[in-house]
Amino acid sequence: MAGHLRERLSNAIHALLVVLIAVAIAFLSTRFGFVQDWSRTHSASLGAESVALLKSLDAPIEVVSYARKQGGLRAVIADFVDRYRRVKPDLSLRFVDPDADPNAMRAAGVTVDGELAVRYKERSERLKVLSEAEFSNALLRLSRTRERIVAFLEGEGERQPLGKANADLGQFVATLADRGLRAVPLPLANTGKVPENADLVVIANPQVKVPAAVAAELVDYVDRGGALLWLIEPGENTGFDDLANTLGIRVLPGTVVDGSGQAFGLGDPSFVAVDHYPKHAITQDFALTTLFPQPAAIAQLAGTRWAMQSILRSSAKSWNETGHIPKAGEAGDTIRQDADAGEIAGPLDLGFALTRVSPRPDKHEQRVAVIGDGDFLSNSFLGNGGNREFGQRVFDWLLGDDAQIAVADKSAPDRELKLSQAALTALAVAFLIALPLLLAGSGALIWWRRRRR
Repeated sequence: MAGHLRERLSNAIHALLVVLIAVAIAFLSTRFGFVQDWSRTHSASLGAESVALLKSLDAPIEVVSYARKQGGLRAVIADFVDRYRRVKPDLSLRFVDPDADPNAMRAAGVTVDGELAVRYKERSERLKVLSEAEFSNALLRLSRTRERIVAFLEGEGERQPLGKANADLGQFVATLADRGLRAVPLPLANTGKVPENADLVVIANPQVKVPAAVAAELVDYVDRGGALLWLIEPGENTGFDDLANTLGIRVLPGTVVDGSGQAFGLGDPSFVAVDHYPKHAITQDFALTTLFPQPAAIAQLAGTRWAMQSILRSSAKSWNETGHIPKAGEAGDTIRQDADAGEIAGPLDLGFALTRVSPRPDKHEQRVAVIGDGDFLSNSFLGNGGNREFGQRVFDWLLGDDAQIAVADKSAPDRELKLSQAALTALAVAFLIALPLLLAGSGALIWWRRRRR
């Protein structure tokens, strides 16, 4: 009897110890975490480049996600951000429900569920794509400390960099300010010369012909090695012929219309949507669709001193319409390409990136971008697709801030099954012919045996 009691007491103590150990482990798990990525490609961990970048950042990072409460998007974002938080504990994540105040979200330019705002040292950047490459490169750009001066030509009816009118660039310039760029006016008609401290000059659609002295100074500025962004609109006659010749470009007559816009839900063929981009540093890994209202096509002249590369191109269903320009809601099939009128079938180039060895001793390379549309960065159209992000990439490239963190592809190597045509034929015969015949034969055999009993 005593032995049986001791055995029961020993079992009870053993069970109590097991429970206490389980409780202790559960308690410690709330205080200490342990994460280990055992996947073959380490797809749940950050790359070495991202880890090194995070360790170099000496201030907290704040991330705000505009994700709805419904669905599982918040959990996906939280899991993604946790990869960064494990390396940098002072990284915080906060969620804002865009449905709680839709007007405030529209005013803030939030257009995508789950859009991220990343802030570091009083600078911020917005992301619409959730990936390590996008997130780490945003942190890399925000970590750059030197302020850049961007001078916007003014005095001839250009788009105002700080204006709030539909055609102005106020919203986009505000995003540049968040990223350490300072926009200043450039009244060349009064000053006569581009300041030496200007890192970039922007020509944003003058409405009247500029004075000859202004045009000459801009040509001289380019000849001296200055960086330039030229936004062009169809039919402009603003006195920049010498600048176009210096850059080796020609603006084609008319307005580009594109019949492929219906696939994007566009009822106006003069609104060109682009979702495939020529290979360039500006367009590297860029997967967002951009919208260009009534753009102009640009052609490259022979014998130019520049290395030119297209960065924007319309589809094969486009051409430069020199006659009737369709209005919003007008069917695209009401117009046709007229080769006799000089209309050229697409694809047509809408933007070029130009480079050459810089004449300045302190610069290795001179960069210029020419885009046949200025509306895509205006207050009216900035929120469409990836317009804002594409514009930021153009500015980053022109200012030499296009260095990116290369994130290795972490996809599983066995996601695709590659078979020869003979193997595919054999599988088709096996599953579509042989297997049904085998099943039918076995059924007939079973039926025949039952009939014999």
